[in-house]
Amino acid sequence: MKLATEPKVETLGDYAYEAIQKHFKKTLKWEKSVKKDEDPEALHQMRVGMRRLRTAISRFDIALNLPKPVSDKNIGKIARRLGNLRDLDVLKETLETTYQQNLPDKEKKNLQKAFDALAKQRETVLEKTIETLKDESYKSLKHTLEEWLEKPSYQTLASLPIKQVLPDLLLPEVSAFLLHPGLLVGTHVVDSEVKVITDWKADKIEQQLATKGETIHNLRKQAKRVRYQMELFTELYGESYATYITEIKSIQDILGNIQDSVVMGEWLVEVFKSQLNEQLPTLAKLVAENRYQWWQQWQPLQQQYLTAENRHNVHLTILQPA
Repeated sequence: MKLATEPKVETLGDYAYEAIQKHFKKTLKWEKSVKKDEDPEALHQMRVGMRRLRTAISRFDIALNLPKPVSDKNIGKIARRLGNLRDLDVLKETLETTYQQNLPDKEKKNLQKAFDALAKQRETVLEKTIETLKDESYKSLKHTLEEWLEKPSYQTLASLPIKQVLPDLLLPEVSAFLLHPGLLVGTHVVDSEVKVITDWKADKIEQQLATKGETIHNLRKQAKRVRYQMELFTELYGESYATYITEIKSIQDILGNIQDSVVMGEWLVEVFKSQLNEQLPTLAKLVAENRYQWWQQWQPLQQQYLTAENRHNVHLTILQPA
């Protein structure tokens, strides 16, 4: 007679180990290609791997005994270097695929000045990125993390069942997103109810981006942190949880498009100085029009995440793992 065995209780430590191992392996997988500058996709994947590794380590830190080199600060420094290089690749790709084809011939010729400046800037940033991937702090991070994965060390909290502590892990980050001041940009309060202002013209939106752009950018970063953390536990929740992840990703993407266009505009001003509107008037107009369209896409999601019912349902979903 075969005795029934109790299913293994998955702990906080189990999930921490799995997440760190997964994203560390992904980061290492693309390192050689990034050093050789072989493929923009390799850089993108390594950057994402490093960001997700940073999320895993920072969120699970309360349950782990990690060596000093494996710190949020060290990983953040490396991720930023990769990010600086990736941002230039995204800028070039956006100019080529979204805008260049829609410009008159004269402006296409003028745009070459931007591509030349971009190539020169990228050489400098690439050199710094490769230096970062060869320096001792990065080597130490890799070595000590490999050792930890071979012989992990945990704090007492790691032994608790994951479903018992999951809401406590997720809710602080979710609350930081729902209470972020960026959600209130472009709104007004009527009888204690927040209303999104939907009749702004393009110039008013540009004014808001000029004064509140950093706040909106920080909201995008908070959305990314929430998404990365929630994605660590998708198999422990149902469809509504997956839907919230999809919506938060949409918020991250839309606000990211707005931020990227703002950065592009500032970068183009640096390259062309006061002659930007004279040399690239069509491009300047298209960039502003796209920002306006992205703002229209953002507002329905903004309104949704300002409603008491939706916020309540997000919390209820997280409180009830499958």
